[in-house]
Amino acid sequence: MISFECDYNNGAHPKVLQHLIESNSKQSLTYGFDEWSDSAKEKIRKVCNAPEADIYFLSGGTQTNMTVIDGMLQSYEAVISAKTGHINIHEAGAVEFTGHKVIDLPAQDGKMSAKDLSDYMNWFVNDESTEHLAQPGMVYITYPTEYGTIYSAEEISNIYNVCKEHGLHLFIDGARMGYGIMSLKSDVDLKFIASHCDVVYIGGTKVGALCGEAVVFPNGAPKHFFTTIKQHGALMAKGRLIGIQFDALFTDNLYLDISKHAIEMAEKMKQLFAKKGYKFFLDSPTNQQFVIVPNDKMKELEPQVMFTHWEPYDEQNFVCRFVTSWATTDEDLKILSEII
Repeated sequence: MISFECDYNNGAHPKVLQHLIESNSKQSLTYGFDEWSDSAKEKIRKVCNAPEADIYFLSGGTQTNMTVIDGMLQSYEAVISAKTGHINIHEAGAVEFTGHKVIDLPAQDGKMSAKDLSDYMNWFVNDESTEHLAQPGMVYITYPTEYGTIYSAEEISNIYNVCKEHGLHLFIDGARMGYGIMSLKSDVDLKFIASHCDVVYIGGTKVGALCGEAVVFPNGAPKHFFTTIKQHGALMAKGRLIGIQFDALFTDNLYLDISKHAIEMAEKMKQLFAKKGYKFFLDSPTNQQFVIVPNDKMKELEPQVMFTHWEPYDEQNFVCRFVTSWATTDEDLKILSEII
């Protein structure tokens, strides 16, 4: 059995583990106030070209999303997301659990458009019942999206401009940030991302770390954000465990190098499926590939390959997601090729 089910089904990159082992016998301050976390933050500030950024290390993606959104919004404010956005469909209502409504807008291949956002806000501000509605306070997008697609620099700029026009925070969920930036179609980097949002998180869990995400506020965090993290159960007492991992990931370009490897593996995987006559649900340039598989063939694959049963395509076919990662090997692809 081989697995292309997700990009966090391995442990951690060997260099991350080695850094954990090398630092294991040393003592430090707790809750992220340690030398490795400080080092990682400086490296992230440098690559983001955001020398004044506030950076926090949180335990996981869902905790990060709910903590950031709740920490930046007033109790009566809502967050706007694409209908297919992660917080809207794959987090068990975690954001709503904090008391904030998720307002979903139409999505095209997983992406929200600046026009749809602008149209919604123009409707909102001109509605006579505005004070009876949940007040939009933030826009949430993912890079890459749930469907492996990416926003162009122009699309991000346009969305950010609408946000500034209406006084909305822009939050970019970068759980798979490395895979998005290293995509063959990407025209952005972390410097661009950091300069076109109010907060972004750089994912570690899916990109080589055992666990952990780095939340970056390029222009400063909300008041008492550390306390908000603890209130949401996302603060690790041994905060160094995440800091050490990001210190390794942002040394010698490791984060982007291993992300590039996943993209190379994904491109090879696409070719394997295409040569066998399979069609794709959409054109994903990142490490998530959505393949249209006949129902009978899907049943044949299930005992041999782990993948995600995404959604029905029609009565005879299913959309199946196959995902590569920093840990995918050519041998994995060889076995997959023989199976399909």
